[in-house]
Amino acid sequence: MKFNIKKSNFIEGLQRVSSVIGSRSTLPILSNVMIEAKNNSLILTTTDLEIRITTTIEVSVETEGKTTLPAKTLLSIIRALPADMVDMSADSSHHMSIKSGASSYKLLGLASDDFPLPIEFTPIRSFSFKRNDISRMLERISYAASSDDSRKTLNGILFSVKENAFTVVATDGKRLALVEKVAENFSGEDGQAIVPSKSAIEVQRIFAGGDSDVSIEFGENQASFTSDGTKLTTKLVEGNYPNYRQVIPTSFSRKIELPSDEFAAAMQRISIVVSESSAYVQMIFDDNKIVMKAASNEIGEGLESVAIEYSGPEISASFNPGFVLAPFKHLDADKVTMQLNDGYNPVAISCGDGFLYVIMPMRNK
Repeated sequence: MKFNIKKSNFIEGLQRVSSVIGSRSTLPILSNVMIEAKNNSLILTTTDLEIRITTTIEVSVETEGKTTLPAKTLLSIIRALPADMVDMSADSSHHMSIKSGASSYKLLGLASDDFPLPIEFTPIRSFSFKRNDISRMLERISYAASSDDSRKTLNGILFSVKENAFTVVATDGKRLALVEKVAENFSGEDGQAIVPSKSAIEVQRIFAGGDSDVSIEFGENQASFTSDGTKLTTKLVEGNYPNYRQVIPTSFSRKIELPSDEFAAAMQRISIVVSESSAYVQMIFDDNKIVMKAASNEIGEGLESVAIEYSGPEISASFNPGFVLAPFKHLDADKVTMQLNDGYNPVAISCGDGFLYVIMPMRNK
């Protein structure tokens, strides 16, 4: 194998595929990136046996071939090289020669024969979204997924298609975030599947930026996301996702418009005095304002007030401030709508573009 590649293109390609490689892999081959040079293209592939990422880069290929190299070491070397172009050649022992300007390195690789093969699957539903759209949808909900490994289904993101409506959902049982859009170019059966959170975050990262289409396919146990020469394939989480519609109230008696930045800044400030023993902020809706109160025997107390349009009866509810703040870190709306019935039942936050966040008040003493 022998090829010549632009340094910046090589770095970009390696960064795209290297994030799935862990530091404690039990199989040495899983720490490597498979490199295949053919038809003036360089195909880079990595896998952790759950996720497989492949990307293609245009290069000048002198001799075709295939090998694997330690991904993170290779990326570190390429980043540090002094010149804009890199010459690479591998011998029959899979030793890769790397030359750039006055720098010369040799990296020891492994044969590609032991690299895991892709698992083929038959799509039962497919659709597409713009890169920015699918990445943004996942960014706006992924924080709400559970981190409890004992609840496998809640560790993932639900992808659901019903009557051409596409919904992504994340919940940890205490809060729920979803985005609903019209599925583009949909074909196949309605249904739903759970994508592991790690895979969803990779999709969010890899396909951020650009207006190209991402082709999305779901099979019984696998899903794939493909755009601009890059493909991510992932296993799906087995099991049934909870009926998330049941936790969303069918109606609300109070609807309040919040100034996003002002509200989030006040919540951020008052959370400073929240301690582990009193991990909540009390929110009181009354007389055209929201009053936020927090008190802690270990730290002290705080009071904030945000002006709103509200003339109904006083409502008091307590919340985990981190849970309240989470969606505001990923919204770009000047105003959001908060809907509630009382201080004990679920509260909804939305911004009119398919996003919905539902949070339960805390039952504090």
